Amino acid sequence: MTVSGRVPLLVLVGILPAIAWPQPIVVVGWVVLVVLVVTADLLAAVHPDRLRITRELPGSVRLTETATSRLTLANPTQRTARVQVRDAWPPSASPAARRPRLVVPGGESLRQQTRLTPSRRGDLAAAGVTVRSFGPLGLAARQRTFVVPGVLRVLPEFRSRSHLPYRLARLRELDGQASVQVRGQGTEFDSLREYAIGDDVRSIDWRASARAARTMVRTWRPERDRHVLLVLDTSRWAAGRIGGDGAADQLRLDAGIEVCLLMAALGAASGDRMSLLVADQQVRLRLPGTGKGSALAAFADGLSGTEAVLTETDWPQVAHQVDQLCRQRSLVILVTALDPALYADGLGTVLTRMGHDHQVVIAHVTDPAERFGAGGATTVAAAYSAAADGRLWLATQALSARVKRIGVEVVQADPDHLAPAVCDKYLALKAAGRL
Repeated sequence: MTVSGRVPLLVLVGILPAIAWPQPIVVVGWVVLVVLVVTADLLAAVHPDRLRITRELPGSVRLTETATSRLTLANPTQRTARVQVRDAWPPSASPAARRPRLVVPGGESLRQQTRLTPSRRGDLAAAGVTVRSFGPLGLAARQRTFVVPGVLRVLPEFRSRSHLPYRLARLRELDGQASVQVRGQGTEFDSLREYAIGDDVRSIDWRASARAARTMVRTWRPERDRHVLLVLDTSRWAAGRIGGDGAADQLRLDAGIEVCLLMAALGAASGDRMSLLVADQQVRLRLPGTGKGSALAAFADGLSGTEAVLTETDWPQVAHQVDQLCRQRSLVILVTALDPALYADGLGTVLTRMGHDHQVVIAHVTDPAERFGAGGATTVAAAYSAAADGRLWLATQALSARVKRIGVEVVQADPDHLAPAVCDKYLALKAAGRL
């Protein structure tokens, strides 16, 4: 039971007769009258248990976009229900605070909408629906909280999708160039043509040459069904916060997720098979090669609940998973950090072999807020911090040069430009025929 703000006002109205007839019986009588009126109003209210509540909720929504939770209240009784409904959600859902009173005639139903603007990825579960059923006078209400299940999956924001149209146009240009017939051994037979000076003699089709009475060679088309594996490192490096022009103070993990999503959209458009591996000390997510057109949806759904873990990455286990997912030579994109302090005992233990078996690209997110050099430092602490940043940067560049010498490509960019930079490297490797 709960009372509204009208009850204190009703009690205050009793001051007038108490002033006109300053007798105790008048005060007591007025209080008893108020209690009787409130009780009668409460008894006239429809019991919340008699109402039927159902929920309609979209399956998913992207981070920072708006979704709507719709509650339908059905009143199967013959009396009119005057209710106020609170659809409770976690604070990260940012539910709208507006809760108007609804009048539901007997035998009818009404719908109330709650707008949600999530601020965190993952699954958001509704906390409960609280119903207050008021009497005809609106003085008192019966209150009850119901469990009306509802789960909203919040997908990653995918800010980098604005970079996709240009890369798709570039991809169409590459597809047009790749449609030209190539000489020698390939992977997909296209047609026969007459031998020309410079052709590989291993491409001669002797049976076709015998039938045509002239030397014929086979032509091939480049293979389209390539395999691309994205490995997202969710160890302690992913929990670090970095600044950016468009999204200041964000997690490194968020930049890595943007790389996976943009590559999923571009790779699926090129006809390549896209796989995803999320790992640290354990394998958190494993999505084998998805079909055409489904990679982006599968990646976004799988990455919605991905969080950074304060532990180191088990790189031998990651290499074992890569061997299981890649039965042929593939493009393996490692979204991780080039950390000079951890390289020798971590990524460095498996990178040489992995680079021998596959084309490997390391996507390393940099912090644009870092300032190298102590020239602008005004305090001793700032000078030491700037010197440490500069030393780390030089060590990272030296490590990057060592990694490139073993055939591994390295892409370094700030969080707002890492995803398009990785896609550009993917297109460059495709254009050079290195996939």
